[in-house]
Amino acid sequence: MTILVFVGSLLLAMAMGIPIAFSLLASGVALMWHLDLFDAQILAQNVIGGADSFPLLAVPFFMLAGEIMNVGGLSRRIVNFAMALVGHVKGGLGYVTILAGCLLSALSGSAVADAAALTALLLPMMVSAGHDKARSAGLIAATGVIGPVIPPSIGLVIFGVAANVSISKLFLAAIAPGLMIGGALWLTWAWLVRREKIIPPPRKSGADILRAFRDALWALFLPIIILVGLRMGVFTPTEAAVVAAVYALFVSMVVYREITWKDLYGIFVGAAKTSAIVMFLIAAAMVSAWLITVADLPSKVVGLLQPFMGNKILLMLAIMVLVMIVGTAMDMTPTILILTPVLMPIVKAAGIDPVYFGVLFIINNSIGLVTPPVGTVLNVVAGVGKISMDDVTKGVVPFMIAEFAVMFLMVLFPQLVIWPAKFFSG
Repeated sequence: MTILVFVGSLLLAMAMGIPIAFSLLASGVALMWHLDLFDAQILAQNVIGGADSFPLLAVPFFMLAGEIMNVGGLSRRIVNFAMALVGHVKGGLGYVTILAGCLLSALSGSAVADAAALTALLLPMMVSAGHDKARSAGLIAATGVIGPVIPPSIGLVIFGVAANVSISKLFLAAIAPGLMIGGALWLTWAWLVRREKIIPPPRKSGADILRAFRDALWALFLPIIILVGLRMGVFTPTEAAVVAAVYALFVSMVVYREITWKDLYGIFVGAAKTSAIVMFLIAAAMVSAWLITVADLPSKVVGLLQPFMGNKILLMLAIMVLVMIVGTAMDMTPTILILTPVLMPIVKAAGIDPVYFGVLFIINNSIGLVTPPVGTVLNVVAGVGKISMDDVTKGVVPFMIAEFAVMFLMVLFPQLVIWPAKFFSG
């Protein structure tokens, strides 16, 4: 009955068109009434306490870094460098999209920011070159999914805080899986464009490649600084977010000189608005997280998953299918905040590595950003690229299947995640 009250009130509020943050608060209040625990002071304390977290400071700073990179020319230079490297290959613009997406993922950590930048820069070029617009938009949307996987990742930060798992370990463990997803997209694109009769642009000369590399060098230094700093223990993930924002601002204003003092107000306001949405979601979800613990919902879910508890792979498969279903109807952040306090006790009880689970959980939620009917990234690509949602959805299907295939491969063979994680973390 407790599960029914929580899930039913949440779905009812969402069906009425209430924003997700307020729907989470409504479901929390409903659960408090059901448990005869309603107290406005407890409600307020959990909301305030939910956002009062030092690790969560990484979220607004990574948001700010992403805004600065898009406005300050870092994203464009990354794309130009990728174009110089692989633009001449058959279907080269698709490979440029994937390569640039992986590089941008190591800068912003946001699927929406990466997808918007790639759509604005590359979709017109792909259509002009003769590529199918729907397929091109689908590839860009699927590439945006890599953003929350390859560190720095806002999704991993939120999961780390909600699950009390080391964010640094999550960052280092997610590098190889993110690159595997990029490899899967590469192979899928190669298969789809093999019959296209498109003449690629001529190969860039060594001098042109070197020029593009020099132009993008300052942008390419950022992920190296962040990952080396985390690996060597120089700074925490929160401090890494500050470093990313300050570094991007310095490069954009002093080196590239594409941002002026007048531009700063708009950049900071844009980042503040996006951060406020995410932080309010987190604060509202903390009410539900506290009540989930009080109501002992995890033990009730354990009862439902009891047949799988003796086999880690079957349990992970069951959890991943559950997250896939939820991901079709809910955005990434609320899914993380709602399911993490429910699933983590189950994962720990089954003896599954929390870092391994966290990486797969975030990958699944990231792919949920391109699964209809909600598909936040699909909406971004459709809006920026001026293409219908139906066309983007059709175009993304083969790439989405490839991403899910990689994810389930990691479920069947956990060492694909665990071994590289040990290598990067030392």
